[in-house]
Amino acid sequence: MKKSSCLLTLFVVFSMALPTGCYYDKEDLLYGNSTVDCSTIDSKYSTVISPLMQTKCSYSGCHDAGSSAGGLVLENHTQVSGSAGSINQRCIIDRSMPPGTPLTTTEYTALKCWIQAGAPNN
Repeated sequence: MKKSSCLLTLFVVFSMALPTGCYYDKEDLLYGNSTVDCSTIDSKYSTVISPLMQTKCSYSGCHDAGSSAGGLVLENHTQVSGSAGSINQRCIIDRSMPPGTPLTTTEYTALKCWIQAGAPNN
């Protein structure tokens, strides 16, 4: 009787624990929209990334020379490409930047592709 009671207890404990061990995540938040074909995305620094930085990042009160939020200035290619790792983490992976005005899908994809290409000055 003890053996069957012990087995029943184990079965109940495991059957209750299994449903809580599974969960669902959004793949694009975990893996950064890994299905994007960057060969088809316009991600030039001069025409896409620089204007994006000017409108969403390096304006007054944020990442401009006068404010430098977090000590980070993002006004030219050297500054932006030098911060590509941080930009990737905050904008692509965490999606915590920019605050208030999130990136559009097009902006997000272009930035991701530009960083994956090595942040070129093109």
